[in-house]
Amino acid sequence: MRSPQNTATRLARSWFVPGRLVGAAAIAFAVSVAIENAVLAGTGAPTFGAPIEEVLAYYAANKDSVAIASSQVALNLPLLLVFVTGLHGLVERRGGAGADWSRLTLAAGATLSAIFVLVNALQIGLALSAGGLAEPTPAFELVWQVHAAAFALTLPTLGTTFIGAALAAHASGLTPAWQRLLGLVGGSLLLAAGIGNLAIADGSKLIFVGLLGFAAWLVWLLATGVRLVRSRAR
Repeated sequence: MRSPQNTATRLARSWFVPGRLVGAAAIAFAVSVAIENAVLAGTGAPTFGAPIEEVLAYYAANKDSVAIASSQVALNLPLLLVFVTGLHGLVERRGGAGADWSRLTLAAGATLSAIFVLVNALQIGLALSAGGLAEPTPAFELVWQVHAAAFALTLPTLGTTFIGAALAAHASGLTPAWQRLLGLVGGSLLLAAGIGNLAIADGSKLIFVGLLGFAAWLVWLLATGVRLVRSRAR
C-alpha cells in the first residue's frame, strides 16, 4: 500500500514534467510573437490609417519580411494551443481550482488562433498580389480593410484569453497575486480597445491602449513561463 507521502511525491513529479513543457511553450510563444512584431515594425509596416498607396508600396517592397513574419505566426499557433491546453491540464491536476477560468482560456485561445490565421492569410494575400500591381485596386483595398478589421477583433479575444489564464493560474497556485493583477489590468485594456474595433481598423490611436495590454500579456507569459520551468516538485 502506498503511503500518502509517496502518493504526493508521484503527483508532484507528474506535474513537474508537463509544467515545464507548458512553461517552455509560454516563453517560446512570447519570444516568437515579439520577433514577428519586431520584423514588421523594423521594416516600417504601415498603420491602418495609412494611405492605400503606402500600403501597396510596403507590401511590394517587403515580401521577404512578410514571409519571415508569417513563418513566426505558423510557429505561434501550436505554441499558443499547447500553452492554453497545458495550462488547463495543470489546473485540473492541482485540484481543479480555477478550472472554469482555464476552460474559458482554452475556448478563447482556440478562437484567437483562428483569427490569427485569418489576419495572416490576408497579409500573405496582400504581399503576393502587391508585386503585380501598378496602383491599388478596389480588391486590394478591400483585403487590406478586412485584414485591419480582423486584427482589431483579435484584441477582445486576446483580452479574454489573458484574463482567463491569469485567473486560472493564480487560483490553482501557479502564479502570485501580482500576476493576477497584471492579467486583469492588461486584459481589461485589450477588451476596452476591442470595443472600438471599427475605429482601430480605420486607423484610430485607440490601438495604443490595446498595445499596452499586449505588452502586459507578453510580460505575463514570460513571468509565468519562467516560474513553471523553474518550479520544483514538492
